[in-house]
Amino acid sequence: MATANQEDHLQLRQLAELILAVAGESVTVIKRNAPERALKLKRHDEWGIYLEFLKVMFNLTDRLSVLYLPIKEQPQFMDGLEDAVTLQLKNVLEPAFGSGADQTEIMLTVGAAVAESRQTYERYRFLVTENTPVKDEMLKDFGGRIADAMGIAGNAQVSSAATLCASAVIPAIKAILAGDAPPPTAAGTASPVAIDTTSAPPPTATPGPQGPTGTEIKLVSVMSTVAGEEVETRWGLHPRFRQDLPPEDVQQLTKLMNRVAKILGERYASVAFSDEWTSWHKAGHA
Repeated sequence: MATANQEDHLQLRQLAELILAVAGESVTVIKRNAPERALKLKRHDEWGIYLEFLKVMFNLTDRLSVLYLPIKEQPQFMDGLEDAVTLQLKNVLEPAFGSGADQTEIMLTVGAAVAESRQTYERYRFLVTENTPVKDEMLKDFGGRIADAMGIAGNAQVSSAATLCASAVIPAIKAILAGDAPPPTAAGTASPVAIDTTSAPPPTATPGPQGPTGTEIKLVSVMSTVAGEEVETRWGLHPRFRQDLPPEDVQQLTKLMNRVAKILGERYASVAFSDEWTSWHKAGHA
């Protein structure tokens, strides 16, 4: 029984890391498919898109886990996944808020996403490993929700991109549940979540690597954004990278990255408001 529990713990951690990483990269993909609209998105807009990807991946994992777990154990496993995702988000936020940060808001947010996922997608009846009209209908519904969240309802390109992102993660989830290594094409979509150091969640997604795992993985992310006349610079670590670091290394890295963020933020501010960089300033990011 102890071995089974250890195996479940490993799977839950891997699934949580996959879900958060793919959600972050998927937001980037969606923004690239609607660049003009992406420039107008606010942080809470991106957070809404991020949550939509969490919801659909919870649903897909729920459907797939039924094929690999005993019926009596499957609900408990999914409850464990909810806890694992909450913990991973807390780990990502710790560099900004410290180890004593209250995770209640994160827990409530993840719990609400799971509940809304069930309300939205459980009405579709299909076997996730097979291509059926009902499965296509659900993914189309999901794509439409992403277009709505972007503020461009009915945009076929955004909807199609969202559908592809959701479909692509299925083999990776299946591999983890089966105890295999995730396919390189799925693992290659992993990206960190940038951390807002001036407020609590939501986090915002940042561009991630485009090659397969092992060729390039973004471990540290720094981003500056402009809101009116204010410049905000934040940084974040890849969840797995942070988890593998000893506490003393995390503390040292946090000090260094706070200095880096301060230097880069001041540099960005000095050029973002100059006449020469007006177009860059309007882009709202660096």
